[in-house]
Amino acid sequence: MASHARPAASDALPVSIADIHAAHVRIADAIVRTPTLISRTLSELTGATVFLKFENLQFTAAYKERGALNTLLQLSEEAKAAGVIAASAGNHAQGLAYHAHRLGVPATIVMPTNTPTVKVTQTAGHGATIILEGDTFDAAYAHARVLEAERGYTFVHPFDDPRIIAGAGTTAVEMLADAPAIDTFVTPIGGGGLISGMATVARAADRRIEVIGVEARLFPSMYNRMRGTHLPCAGDTLAEGIAVKEPGGITARMVQALVDDIVLVSERRLEEAVALLLQIEKTVVEGAGAAGLAALLAYPERFRGKTVGVVLCGGNIDTRLLANVLLRDLARSGRLARLRIRLQDVPGALYQVARIFDQERVNIIEVYHQRVFTTLPAKGLITDIECEARDRAHLERLVAALGEAGYEVHPVELA
Repeated sequence: MASHARPAASDALPVSIADIHAAHVRIADAIVRTPTLISRTLSELTGATVFLKFENLQFTAAYKERGALNTLLQLSEEAKAAGVIAASAGNHAQGLAYHAHRLGVPATIVMPTNTPTVKVTQTAGHGATIILEGDTFDAAYAHARVLEAERGYTFVHPFDDPRIIAGAGTTAVEMLADAPAIDTFVTPIGGGGLISGMATVARAADRRIEVIGVEARLFPSMYNRMRGTHLPCAGDTLAEGIAVKEPGGITARMVQALVDDIVLVSERRLEEAVALLLQIEKTVVEGAGAAGLAALLAYPERFRGKTVGVVLCGGNIDTRLLANVLLRDLARSGRLARLRIRLQDVPGALYQVARIFDQERVNIIEVYHQRVFTTLPAKGLITDIECEARDRAHLERLVAALGEAGYEVHPVELA
C-alpha cells in the first residue's frame, strides 16, 4: 500500500506532525490524559507485547473529543457565535456537544430517526439541540448540510477534516510518550480520521513504526478503496462506530500514503475482544473500540513478537448488547450451554436426567419441555436444558455421562 517516501512539497499531505503537536498543546488542558498500559495477560494470549490506550476513559467515553475540541478552538468568534452543526448518531455527536457546551458554542446535532433513545438522550444531556431526520446517516448528513447553508452554522465533519485528524493524532503522541517501545500501531478504521492522525505521528518518528488498520469484515470500505476490491459494505455489525460505507477523501489520501496495510475482522472476533477486555482488563469497550484487539486475536502470527499499541477508542455500548456478548462468550467457552435431550414421555424421565446433572455437578439454569412443537412421535418429547459448567471439559464429561445412560444429546450451537 504505502511507500512511505516523504511526500514532495507539491503533494504534501493536509495534516503534518506540526499540526498534531499544535493540536495537543491546544486541547491538553481540557481532555483526559488517558493512560497507556501494558496488558500482561493479553500479551501472553497473543504473543505480542500489547499496550492499550484507554480512550474509553474520556468524559464522553471516546477519543472523538480530541478532534471536536481542536476544531472548536480554531473557529473565529463569529463562527462560534453562529454555532456548529454535525450529523452523527455516535461518539462524534457527544464529543462535539460536550465541548461546544463547555465553550458556550451553540451546537445542533442531526441524527437519523432510528437512533437509539439512549444516544439521543446522552447527546441532548451535553446541551446540544437534537434534530431527528431521515432513516439513514446519509439522509441526516444531507439535512445537516442544508441547515448549515440556511442558518450560517459551521459544519464539523466526523473525520474528513484536517483539524479533526490533527486532534485524533494526539492519541498517538501520548502513546509514544508513555510507551516508547511501540513498533506497531493497530488502529480501527471507520472514516479514517484516527488512523490518518496516528500514521502521521508514526511516520514522523525517528524509527520505523508499522501502521495497520482494522475494519469490520461487514464494512470494508477503506480496504476496498485501497485495494480496488468491491466487497459488500452492509450488515448488522457489533462495531457500528466504524460501519462507514464511504471513507473520506482526505483520509483516503492519507491512508494511501501512510498506512502499511488493512486487515478485516469477523463479528465473532469482535465479540471475543469485547468480552476479553471486560474480563481481563475490567474495562467496557464498544465493538469499534475492540477492533484492534480483535485483529491481534485473528492474526496472531502477524503480530507475534512485536510491541503493539492498540487504542480502545470508545466505550459507548448498549448494556443489553454487552450482556448478550458476554453470554455468547460464555457459551462459546463451554461454561454456558443448551443441551437438547430426547426423552420418553414417562413418569420420572426428567428426574432421571436431572440426577445425572447432579452427579456431574453441573448447574441447571432453565428447562424447556417440548411436547407439541417437535417432529418426534406423539409419545416422544424433547427437553432443552440450559446449564452452567466450569469449562468445556466439564461440559463434555456431562454429555458423555448422559450418552452412557442411553440419552440422545445434541448441544444447541451458536452461530
